[in-house]
Amino acid sequence: MTEAQEQIAIIQWAAYNVGKYPELELLHHIPNGGSRNKIEAANLKRQGVKPGVPDLDLPVARGKYHGLRIEMKTETGKESSEQIWWREKLTEQGYFATVCHGFESAKRTIEWYLNLKEDL
Repeated sequence: MTEAQEQIAIIQWAAYNVGKYPELELLHHIPNGGSRNKIEAANLKRQGVKPGVPDLDLPVARGKYHGLRIEMKTETGKESSEQIWWREKLTEQGYFATVCHGFESAKRTIEWYLNLKEDL
């Protein structure tokens, strides 16, 4: 499966599991990647698009974390230097920022995160 297909599967899984985890209503994609023409890319850059920002955001506090940020990858995908930078900076700011390789990895991470105690 492609990275996009894995991510679509996670969003569909989240929609199906809102009854169990109501916080999943807040899970959303941050569309920073993808191919764009030069004019659109320039406009988006002026609007604040930055390379390496994680794909998925769950703005729900759990444990010691302010929220969950996930960079989706295929089973063999690798992080770019910009993605590593964002993951490290978000971690420093109190987020649980991670890379998930495929649907199952992302699902397990989200379930683990949502099952953390709300305050440690």
